[in-house]
Amino acid sequence: MKLVWFRNDLRCRDNPALFNACRRADGGGVVAVVTLCTQQWSSHDESTARVEFWLACLRSLQTELAELNIPLRVIDAGSFDHVPEQLCSLARELQCDGLFLNQEYCLNEVIRDKQVVERFHAEGIEVFGFHGDVVFAPGTIMNGQGHPFRVFTPFSNAWRREFASQHPQPLPLPEAQPRMPLQPQRDGDQIPNSLAYAVGNTHWSQELWPSGTEVAHQRLQQFVADKAVDYGGQRDFPAHEGTSSLSPYLSCGVISARQCLAALQAEFAPDSWLDNQWVTEIIWREFYRHLMVHFPEMNRWQPFKPDVESRIHWLQDESLFDAWSRGETGYPIVDAGMKQLLATGWMHNRVRMIVASFLTKLLRQDWRHGARFFMQNLVDGDFASNLGGWQWSASVGADAAPYFRIFSPMRQAERFDPQGEYVAQWLPELRVLNGLQRHDPERAASLGRPLPIIDYSRARAESLASYQRAT
Repeated sequence: MKLVWFRNDLRCRDNPALFNACRRADGGGVVAVVTLCTQQWSSHDESTARVEFWLACLRSLQTELAELNIPLRVIDAGSFDHVPEQLCSLARELQCDGLFLNQEYCLNEVIRDKQVVERFHAEGIEVFGFHGDVVFAPGTIMNGQGHPFRVFTPFSNAWRREFASQHPQPLPLPEAQPRMPLQPQRDGDQIPNSLAYAVGNTHWSQELWPSGTEVAHQRLQQFVADKAVDYGGQRDFPAHEGTSSLSPYLSCGVISARQCLAALQAEFAPDSWLDNQWVTEIIWREFYRHLMVHFPEMNRWQPFKPDVESRIHWLQDESLFDAWSRGETGYPIVDAGMKQLLATGWMHNRVRMIVASFLTKLLRQDWRHGARFFMQNLVDGDFASNLGGWQWSASVGADAAPYFRIFSPMRQAERFDPQGEYVAQWLPELRVLNGLQRHDPERAASLGRPLPIIDYSRARAESLASYQRAT
């Protein structure tokens, strides 16, 4: 009997752990297992919205596994500390001779998995780990000296060369297993519709983010057919549907990076698809995962460039952070982004950069507060990508923006929401205005929006002075 432990890889296709377990089962059967760790998730700032979406996708996975004659067992472990013993107890009960899993790369998960391996080895049970969350495992994309890349662009170039050389492709659906003898249904194996879990202010919307691999692949196919060719030019305009809308599915592993790349490759000419801007976004995702492994102190909320941050004076002003978190800063593009996040659990990527820059560079609040708030509310919360993005915005991360690059909310609004469509959607009181008038803080205030909580020019000058002292 082979045991497959699902985590953030809730799919049957292109799942190396599942594929290899089925291939090596030799007729002995395969059982799947998940561990519910609500206490741990809470300590990791996993949002209620993401947990609800994960559970919904887990229910879809259970149906797909049943078609392969693979039952799903559920362990309510609470925290990672309890996982090794409870997993091992299940393996003994089922008389399993192998545990199969796809690696995760953040530090607490790495420590948990090491403890699981030690516990299983003590029982004489082999553990097989695979890299289903990335195209290339950490440690395989290195510079000419054999060291990890610290800057994105050379990493991206090396990643593309490796892909062009290897042409990695998704794994197929594994073969169905022999039908196992009927066993009584265990109460504990029921996937709950919800959990007594409350982190953040958002909930999963089934209308916005239907669960399951079928929906994810439909969105993928629609994106590569209709939007991918113009992705580089359209992705920055939040009023337009120019992005893939796949981030929640990638976050929970409902779809894989390899599957995304294969769909893109099938749609475009062989000599052009690998240069598509969407490929660059997938590589960013991998870059941050590699950094988590090579520079583990980042997992402890430490900046990639501690020498820079050590000389920055973050302001501790709860009133400024509160206004930002509620979308009440008086800058319409910032407030619209925060309202979108609170209403949907998601925010357009360009606007994520705008609100992050506003918090760190203009309000001069510690980037960690913003990163945690995002994790507590995003349906697509991803620790590695979220951490990397916030450090980038604060100019203390890998490939950081120069400290003097401070996004002007007004300039960003003029460039990427020139008609004020995005702002009008999330701040409906401004719909009576036209075009760029919707971004004018004074006009907005006359219609009931708050006055700006800072003077942009003064805040920019003070921020530049602070960063200049740190470099």
